[in-house]
Amino acid sequence: MKKIKQEHLNQLADYTAQLYQHPRLRHLFLELTLQCNEHCFHCGSSCTSEKKEELSLEEYQRILREVKEDFDIRQIQLCITGGEPLLRRDFFQIMSYAHELGYRWGMTSNATLIDQNVAHRLAECGMGTVSVSIDGLEETHDRLRGMKGGYRRAMRGIQCLIDEQAFRNVQVTTVINHQNIDELDALFDVMDQIDIDSWRVIHLEPIGRALERPELMCTKEDYIRLFDFIREKRKQGYPLEFGCSHYLGLEYEAEVRDWYWLCNAGVYTASIMSNGDIGACLDIERRPETIQGNIRTDRFKDIWENRFELFRHDLSDLNGECRSCAHQRFCRGDAHHSWDYDHNRPMVCMKGILFPEADA
Repeated sequence: MKKIKQEHLNQLADYTAQLYQHPRLRHLFLELTLQCNEHCFHCGSSCTSEKKEELSLEEYQRILREVKEDFDIRQIQLCITGGEPLLRRDFFQIMSYAHELGYRWGMTSNATLIDQNVAHRLAECGMGTVSVSIDGLEETHDRLRGMKGGYRRAMRGIQCLIDEQAFRNVQVTTVINHQNIDELDALFDVMDQIDIDSWRVIHLEPIGRALERPELMCTKEDYIRLFDFIREKRKQGYPLEFGCSHYLGLEYEAEVRDWYWLCNAGVYTASIMSNGDIGACLDIERRPETIQGNIRTDRFKDIWENRFELFRHDLSDLNGECRSCAHQRFCRGDAHHSWDYDHNRPMVCMKGILFPEADA
């Protein structure tokens, strides 16, 4: 199995080198707002309840028309996020227009604003997939997300989405940290009792507000416990998966998710932020070198084709230790969202945690 994985990873490395030269847009994120009715301690975007400068309905309609003119939108999934997207008063106007143009789209939501009527309207305007955040049992979830009653409202929203019977994938996403990892088994029991299509489990990342809570970062033991849990449940046939983050070594690659590690930022994925800035993954630190343009002054196609140089080479090129690492060909310096751009080094590295130096 190790040799098979090495062969696959070598093929992926060759493919990635080609992808840097010929990127393929597959996921376009629209961050409709940074407003949020929750205050999650781990929020990568540090969202608030305040309404900041946002693109207008007319600007979104123009963007959607231009992208359709410039790309084959049959190959693109619109990923709608925030903040909480449903806080926009014109949300259904934007997404109905996207549906009329023929876009496929899904949404990330905390589901606290979803009732049966909202679920039905989401179906009417073409939503195909949805991922809802549940970050622990009731008390833990409410504490971590800063909303009393948030768990019950989110679970109600999930059930309304399920009852609508109109969506391809109703998913729950859970962020595991050093405290709530003890609730993994109990959370599994909860998820097993509702008719969701998949459960996506990720770990706390050193981004956004989470940087203020270092004591909640996962330990080596937490990581091993988490990945062993996911692998075992998948072997039992449950629709459980780890997120797209990080190279995990030969033991866990293709075991806790369907395929192998590849950072999609700037090669498969781009984002338009709520203020019009254009970037790659929305979890990447927002700073001058990661912002590639602004949709108010630039056509998205021009930026996609002529910018994004930062994301179209191995991050290991920027760091001597990564460059000389035995895992460099498969890891490539790991993920852009957890890269320290001030010191050009990864903030998350699974070497020495999930796999040894000589395991490549």
